[in-house]
Amino acid sequence: MWQVPCAQPDFPDKPGSSSDSGGSCSWPNPGRPANPSGVPPVPYRSARHLPEPPNEPRDAIRTAAAVLRAGGLVAFPTETVYGLGADACSASAVSGVYAAKGRPSTNPLIVHVTGEAMARRCAAAWPAEAALLAGVFWPGPLSIIVPRATVIPDIVTGGGVGIALRCPNHPMALALLFEFDGPLVGPSANKSGHISPTTAAHVRTEFNAETRPPVLVLDGGACAAGIESTVISLLNNEVRMLRPGMIGPEAIAAVLGRPVLIDAACLPSAHGTAAAMRSPGLLASHYAPNAPAQLVAEADLAAVLNAANERWAVLSHVIVPPTVARVLIMPETAMAYAKALYDALRKADGSKLKNVPEDTGPAERIVIVTPPQRTGNPEDDAIWAAIADRLMRACAAR
Repeated sequence: MWQVPCAQPDFPDKPGSSSDSGGSCSWPNPGRPANPSGVPPVPYRSARHLPEPPNEPRDAIRTAAAVLRAGGLVAFPTETVYGLGADACSASAVSGVYAAKGRPSTNPLIVHVTGEAMARRCAAAWPAEAALLAGVFWPGPLSIIVPRATVIPDIVTGGGVGIALRCPNHPMALALLFEFDGPLVGPSANKSGHISPTTAAHVRTEFNAETRPPVLVLDGGACAAGIESTVISLLNNEVRMLRPGMIGPEAIAAVLGRPVLIDAACLPSAHGTAAAMRSPGLLASHYAPNAPAQLVAEADLAAVLNAANERWAVLSHVIVPPTVARVLIMPETAMAYAKALYDALRKADGSKLKNVPEDTGPAERIVIVTPPQRTGNPEDDAIWAAIADRLMRACAAR
């Protein structure tokens, strides 16, 4: 058995590569500059936040890399959610991702890399601010949009000029990237618009033996963060947040020494469209369970539950008044809530809640108690804002 080593806080790009590895591009790997000092701590930035290295045979990583080199699809774990991987330099391989997910062609993909050196080869330009952000937040849940290099086909960016790049903070994801020795697209490994997967079992419920193209699944355990990365655009000489995530605008502004613009798509009332999108995660309906879902303020919960029946499910971080509905208690802290969110939505959707008989069938409705928005802690508030974004889209009209 082979254990993938944990990445360190200053994870360098791999110096050199084996003769039997390599994607469709050549990626030399010089070292990366040391991190700037004096920056605030952020979630999932350092190795202490990584899950334990999986007891995965080295052959499994090699097999997965071979599948990717042949143009196939591999689902792999990251610290955020499981990604559906394909060779980012191959338009035909990337088209398989869109086909398997049923994803709109205008919805761009995030490209996963081993570090800044590989990222530079995917970018037509790498601004100084990109180097600062990568030095502080990589490996970690931050995707940085910069101008796309021609080595990356148009299909990856939905025809857009910018490419979103990130270095994941998960030992198995990094092992796969180093073994493949090239960049990988990695949107969430689920059908488009559905609940994102945070375990290998979630992926297998989305893609079965009949899925075409087939999907090989690497099991790296439950994801540590549980929601998708923050997306920051550096195009047009701006620093603009397009999708909220575990890393908030205050932490990014502290590193860059300039304010971060908050895109309208990040606001609670925003709804993405089917037109060309600048970032993943902007569709109005996204992360959605099968059952209709609604957000309810704590003060209104008792009144809403007057109409509940045993086919309703409730997700709540506070005490729920007596009801016939099935209740799933959510964590009270932001980081724990984020980690539990997608698994809880899947359980509620299938009505497989604790002490609930399996034969009661799927949920008829899911009621979600609105979580906190502002706590006064910038790190927690960034995570709660990301959670609010996911819940708003999960509950949107379809």
